[in-house]
Amino acid sequence: MKIDAPEHIFRAYDIRGVYNKDISPDLFHRIGLAAGCYVKKVIGGRHIAVGNDIRASSPPLVHSFISGVSASGVNIVYTGTTAFGQTLFKGWELKQDLIAFVTASHLPPEWNGIKFYYGDGVGLPEEELMQIRDITLSHSFDVVGWDEVGVVKSIDSKASYKNFLKSRFTFKKKLRVALDCGGASMTLSAPEIFDIIGLDTMHVFCEPDPLFSDRPSDPKPKNLTTLVETVKNNNCDFGVAFDGDGDRAVIVDNHGKILSADETGIILGKYGFTEKKGTIIVNVECSKAIKEQLEPLGFKLKQIKVGHTFLTLEAKREKSPLGIESSGHLILPEYFLFDDAIVVPLKMAEVLDNTEKTLGELAAEIPTYPIRKEEIDCSDLIKFEVVERLKTEFSREFENVNTMDGVRVELNDGWVLIRPSNTSPIIRLTVEANDENVLRQLTTQFMERVTEVIENVKGK
Repeated sequence: MKIDAPEHIFRAYDIRGVYNKDISPDLFHRIGLAAGCYVKKVIGGRHIAVGNDIRASSPPLVHSFISGVSASGVNIVYTGTTAFGQTLFKGWELKQDLIAFVTASHLPPEWNGIKFYYGDGVGLPEEELMQIRDITLSHSFDVVGWDEVGVVKSIDSKASYKNFLKSRFTFKKKLRVALDCGGASMTLSAPEIFDIIGLDTMHVFCEPDPLFSDRPSDPKPKNLTTLVETVKNNNCDFGVAFDGDGDRAVIVDNHGKILSADETGIILGKYGFTEKKGTIIVNVECSKAIKEQLEPLGFKLKQIKVGHTFLTLEAKREKSPLGIESSGHLILPEYFLFDDAIVVPLKMAEVLDNTEKTLGELAAEIPTYPIRKEEIDCSDLIKFEVVERLKTEFSREFENVNTMDGVRVELNDGWVLIRPSNTSPIIRLTVEANDENVLRQLTTQFMERVTEVIENVKGK
């Protein structure tokens, strides 16, 4: 096998690296050749839709990718520089065989990469992405003759996307929403869509800024100070912040409290659906409050592995009304299967349009449990073996153990999740408990167990 690209850029859900260090236009040309080969040989198709985010490095990367795809004999529909959801929507609408989006999501501006989706917007699973990796690394491309080169067509992706959302959301009230796009890709769609739908929008960092100089592209609480102040100072009904490409949204209530993805999902589940039925998909890191709040209403819950690709795949399989990823990805399949974050605040506005309560009052109804996350150093050489040993031991010791993604132990007064990092030499420990005392006890107890097993595996 010929390898002249760093293998670490090929991750479980995307391809990602630092521009002109890990990735380059030349490499993206080869990834385009590989994607075209994959579409022809594996999917049996001839059409790819592709767009890119707002980063300065996105144009050279996306055009190199397009060059590779067309050289393989596959046709390209290019949606241009857009928000993530616009490209996914257009690829879905046009029934493309594969959809690609050049982005590094929430990472700093020197990073970039590419994500792949099936034509219906469901993320490409790891085993399929690895096929594109293998073709790229082995240089096993088909480069066609001049008379078979794929056609490249640039199209407007905004009009039908805008009309679709306008047709699905109408409001009786004039809700005031603070909108924080962080200067990133959602500046290209969200302000206009919020305005035409009838929301009174307060703009925060809504001018395009490929360097993300006003706030980082990751909408962590520490980065949302301006949004929180805007909500409080302007009597907004709520606020929303998007990440770099627009597949995650963070909601802020009218008091300036930043809601977790779990809290947002619970509110949407409780108040966003006329019929309380179907299976809601949650990953193994989600709070137990989701089950406590939504199952009594008539929903069923199904736990899955961490990762937004698993979320979309399982939501499609189960015909789910809602999917919740603790990291902030939420999907509402009544609109589409992909995790376009714009539907989260629009659905939240719909909830508030149909109740006399404020978002703060709705959030106050949800019990919150203390949660703690720890990272335990562990060599890449043994971290998976350590977790496998813990699975065996805990399955013998505890009654309710889930081993689908690491090991999650359900206890009467909380739960513990232990997972090896896929990308770093660490084991992650997540603990949620009924109160702070139990949280401290469980954290100490299970950190000691993990450390003990690490030492045993080292010394064998």
